[in-house]
Amino acid sequence: MLWGGVEGGGLELRRQGGGARLSGRFPYNRRAVLSDGGRTGRPRKEVIAPRAFAYRVDRPDEDIHLLLGHSYDRPLASRKAGTLDIQDGDEALTFEAEITPEIADTTHGRDALAMIGAGLAIGLSPGFRLPPKRAVPEPEMIEDEGHDPENGAHNAIIRTVLAALLYELSVVTRPAYDEAQVEARSWTRPPEARVFLPSRNRWRA
Repeated sequence: MLWGGVEGGGLELRRQGGGARLSGRFPYNRRAVLSDGGRTGRPRKEVIAPRAFAYRVDRPDEDIHLLLGHSYDRPLASRKAGTLDIQDGDEALTFEAEITPEIADTTHGRDALAMIGAGLAIGLSPGFRLPPKRAVPEPEMIEDEGHDPENGAHNAIIRTVLAALLYELSVVTRPAYDEAQVEARSWTRPPEARVFLPSRNRWRA
């Protein structure tokens, strides 16, 4: 499983009553530094192309989870449970999640809401895999950045993800990307409230 992430975006939490509403966005076409290359290697950077996650996002029957820290043992919401709605666009992937009172009352649920509320875990990181070559011959593009320090180019290896299978989104403390965040809002669910319809080797250093 590959992981990406972004800081400085929009993770929002709204709390009210026993549950909460969590929303966030993962912007496309943002360059993330995954590794500075250490003392002798080359930096590695990554870009997620617009709608790279479309294959599973556009299929409502494909379950996608919202997790705490990429752990399936700490689930917060999912499409199959009807508590996660994901929308894809040219600029960003966005989501709305219902954190039910039952989940909010678990240890990991309380931890997640407390860390988000305190501003300690407001990053959003997608967990994904590249599709097999037989399905998508070129799911990624690798290129050289070039060397032009005055304009921010440091001879990095840049990987652009063109197509990927999105399995989960995670609330994290430190994502790789600069503009992926979540936002939480507590709420009390009214009776008429809408219910949402339902490798390769790691690149990370």
